[in-house]
Amino acid sequence: MPKSPQAAPPPPQLSVSYAVPRGGIPSPASFRQWVAAALKGARRRKPAEVAIRIVDVAEGQALNRDYRGKDYATNVLSFPAELPPGVNLPLIGDLAICAPVVAREAAEQGKRPRDHWAHLTVHGTLHLLGYDHLEDAEAEAMEALETRILASLGIADPYAPQ
Repeated sequence: MPKSPQAAPPPPQLSVSYAVPRGGIPSPASFRQWVAAALKGARRRKPAEVAIRIVDVAEGQALNRDYRGKDYATNVLSFPAELPPGVNLPLIGDLAICAPVVAREAAEQGKRPRDHWAHLTVHGTLHLLGYDHLEDAEAEAMEALETRILASLGIADPYAPQ
């Protein structure tokens, strides 16, 4: 008897908030597409909810300092949800993406800004799912997965030499 195809996972629930003017920042629909691609690439089939906050340098620096002990604004910070036992919600966590850092990095690296936004959204979402890059083997696996996910979106390998 042939197996019936599994139903596609539900689209992620997403909220996007802005601490900066929205000009030059991708639409919530784009962020939803990128989060969905990361979830699919990581083979997550359960419902997922993500909150994304687009921050300025001051907020990005404060978050990085307060939560990671690093006193500078970075491109993306991931805050996986830590739900109490027995609380069964689809929340996987929050992302803080620093718009000025994304713009600066895209220019410095010769990348299309939209592609860099997509990469950082995918990267952050994978962190929410438990992927990391502290060890070389983890970094290689995570980068390979990011590259496959981005390729499915028509985006070139972000780790390829420019």
